[in-house]
Amino acid sequence: MRSLAEKLAARIAQGGPITVADFMHEAVGQYYATRDPFGRQGDFTTAPEVSQMFGELIGLWCVMVWQMMGAPDKVVLAELGPGRGTLMNDLLRAAGVVPAFLKAADIRLVETSPRLTALQRQTLSGRDVQWCENVDQLPDGPLIVIANELFDALPIRQFVKHDGQWCERMVGLDGDGFCFVAGPAADPDLPAEVLATPDGAIVETCDGGRALAASLGKRLNRQPGFALIIDYGHGRSGTGDTLQAVRHHRFHPVLDQPGLADITAHVDFQALAGAAVPARAWGPVDQGGFLRALGIETRAHLLAQAGGDKVAADIMGQLRRLIDPGEMGTLFKALALASPHFPAPPGFVS
Repeated sequence: MRSLAEKLAARIAQGGPITVADFMHEAVGQYYATRDPFGRQGDFTTAPEVSQMFGELIGLWCVMVWQMMGAPDKVVLAELGPGRGTLMNDLLRAAGVVPAFLKAADIRLVETSPRLTALQRQTLSGRDVQWCENVDQLPDGPLIVIANELFDALPIRQFVKHDGQWCERMVGLDGDGFCFVAGPAADPDLPAEVLATPDGAIVETCDGGRALAASLGKRLNRQPGFALIIDYGHGRSGTGDTLQAVRHHRFHPVLDQPGLADITAHVDFQALAGAAVPARAWGPVDQGGFLRALGIETRAHLLAQAGGDKVAADIMGQLRRLIDPGEMGTLFKALALASPHFPAPPGFVS
């Protein structure tokens, strides 16, 4: 059986260079379909895998926004890209302090990978959970959506400015490997101040991310609810090449061995907020500030006091990883989308 690299090389040889988005779509699709990428034995570690505190606080956030919605008897509680199910498992355990919320929650996981679905079933064994492949399959009614480190994995397009003209960046062939090449003229959908940049600049757009945000925005305008998006990226649209690959917790050449490494790009939170109109956007705020506002430092000290010195040291290390500016605290951000009539949700300033 031919590898993905061989298939992509044959495709390019026959039809010419492909977009960065096409390359990323194929590589990321195979990557998640064939492996468990999370944790020390995988390629990267997400916040829910760092500490139970992350999912617990998200669970309390869900309870609070449900109460802001009037505590409806039924609420769709959906997670997009739920990984191993760790976040949802911690979320539900913490939310159990309000039994009425768990009784109301119609739990839905939006997942396309059969391999990850199997892991989620193991993690959430005993829970009443249903799966679907896209947000359009979520049932009607009040809605709470969580998406942690999903948008960074959605394929991006890249554009390079040359002689005052934007051209799409493509992936072609260079001997036995892949390389970036200049493609056709293009008109990136970005603010004018971003596009008024010198030659040589690179800008990125994420059509899939905007489409998903737009879908959530329309739903939240039609029916009451909130969505919480946590990811790494920049608060305002800008320039720069953020495409990166990681394998075994180390940076990996982006175009090398597609399908064997995780490929991501920084999230443009300004673009997501704009796409979600008419829903209202709150933030983005730094992850560190968001978690502090939800009480993570108090939670950490309570957990530390319940164990010995080794447990306390581990808990405080996890806390630093999640909130310190040099770790995940500043690069990672939180954006909330809400039905227009709701006030600011917890962790966000009105």
